[in-house]
Amino acid sequence: MDEPALDQQLKRLQALAERARGCYRLPPNATVTLVNLSENATFRVDDPASSQRWALRVHREGYHSKEGIESELAWLTALRDDGAVITPRPVKGTDGEFVQVVVTDRTAERPRHVVLFEWETGIEPPENDAPVFEILGETTARMHAHAAAWRRPDWFERHTWDFETSLGDRPHWGSWRNGIGVTPNKEHLFARTVDIIRRRLERFGKTPDRFGLIHGDMRLANLLVDGATVKVIDFDDCGFGWHLYDCATAVSFFEHKPEVPNLISAWVRGYRRRLTLTSEEELEIPTFVMLRRLVLVAWIGSHSETDLAKSMGERYTNDTVSLCDAFLSRLPETKVDHSQPLY
Repeated sequence: MDEPALDQQLKRLQALAERARGCYRLPPNATVTLVNLSENATFRVDDPASSQRWALRVHREGYHSKEGIESELAWLTALRDDGAVITPRPVKGTDGEFVQVVVTDRTAERPRHVVLFEWETGIEPPENDAPVFEILGETTARMHAHAAAWRRPDWFERHTWDFETSLGDRPHWGSWRNGIGVTPNKEHLFARTVDIIRRRLERFGKTPDRFGLIHGDMRLANLLVDGATVKVIDFDDCGFGWHLYDCATAVSFFEHKPEVPNLISAWVRGYRRRLTLTSEEELEIPTFVMLRRLVLVAWIGSHSETDLAKSMGERYTNDTVSLCDAFLSRLPETKVDHSQPLY
């Protein structure tokens, strides 16, 4: 997206967020400031009189239905109410609904879904903090245990994150082949890697102890460290997927760095405090890291207008080459071997 088009998009989103204030019992002089533009646009709402703060999320068009967003809110609310993990509390609008449908005065503008949350304090953890990853592993296990025991509403509706919807023929975030800087040589290497991932995941299976309701984006930007507590935010990608995908998402965008194996080991220690993780499952974690890496190559290509994608760009695709080489070098050429770790 060129700069004039991006400027116009930001103006439309700002106007929509300003209009959305009227859907809630917010102070009339509350300010609305854009803080993040990615899948959705997130605004900070500040009351200068009381210093109270909220987070206003304007959903992208066509990603989730109203029922899908209500499903997300149902789970994150149950997680908090049941004491599994601290999540943001959604705020009802003046009509008693959590999900609002908002349009601007522009006749060509399509309605957008909007959700308001109470503001959560905390800071994003650093990349190389093993103790935080241990806490994160335990937190993730609590979430998985809760999801397995929780009785979902009959109308519950979320995306499924399996091979077909990640790297296969029906990808939610576009094809990895359209990643920034994917040359014919890189495409050949990535295709070999994708085929190995597919074969390993087919063998790994989707039994309920391995596949269920997950957060789907447990990267550090979606965590808030507040003292000894790790809070989890942004459940926009929660859905049905492999439990170990939540481990892989924890190292999103720095999967190629040398500290990653130690961080994953810390995550595993924490996870095992709450749930069983077999040796076979632990050995498969690098497959999920590789899966996530190539999914993000696709995401960067299909979201090139976002600041995050711009900051990653072709460099992220290039760094993926060595990660694929290392992954493939630890596998026999003609068979999938589950007996050896891939790191």
